Amino acid sequence: MISLFESPTHKNIFFNDLSTGHMLQANQHVIVNNNEGMILDPGGHKVHTKLFGLLSNMMKANELKHIFFSHQDPDIVAAMNGWLMVTDAQAYLPGLWTRFVVHFGIDEAVFGRITPIPDEGMSLPLGGALLKFLPAHYLHSCGNIQVYDPVSKILYSGDLGASLGNEYAMVENFETHLQYIEPFHKRYMPHSKALKMWVKMARKLDIDILAPQHGSIYPNKAMVSKFLDWAENFSCGVELMGDEYKVPA
Repeated sequence: MISLFESPTHKNIFFNDLSTGHMLQANQHVIVNNNEGMILDPGGHKVHTKLFGLLSNMMKANELKHIFFSHQDPDIVAAMNGWLMVTDAQAYLPGLWTRFVVHFGIDEAVFGRITPIPDEGMSLPLGGALLKFLPAHYLHSCGNIQVYDPVSKILYSGDLGASLGNEYAMVENFETHLQYIEPFHKRYMPHSKALKMWVKMARKLDIDILAPQHGSIYPNKAMVSKFLDWAENFSCGVELMGDEYKVPA
């Protein structure tokens, strides 16, 4: 558990060590403002048990008001039913995926507590703070949403900015860090147009910290700026493909 921001009324916590065994490493983020809490991308069933226990030490059960799911991947939504069955929290998921996540075993009794996020995003009050759900489609999911917290000035970027294989929590040297982000972004991000659109939007925000769902945090404005500059000019996905698929021998 690492604190990214803390004031008398507001705190931002992230967990980077709850994934074990063959699981892809994933971060779980929590925002609390004036005793109202929200979990971001809470993960699968094994993570659910650990995270639920840790949250019990942070807040009362009725203080967890919202659960945010950025897109449909199992490392994000697999335990959705468990969270909705044991809490009264409202879930938020990109509208494109609401009928798909039912295949993870969402009980009919709790399906009505899943709010579809429109493609253009939306605002959500949390204890008096107004969080922003931002469109980030095709980064990497075709229906993908990010969260901006204007109090801590943290942009929760989901898979964008994710790193794999490194063991440090905070990025200290961006050039060294590139080896851990480039392979992932080349394969999982489909086209540079989406990256350029995102950078244009992100530059309108006051961002102190960029917090992805995998790997290290970009902990200050200088590091965030380096990532934006890199993403704005990065080629990926279909741009790197050849001219045809080949039939295997």
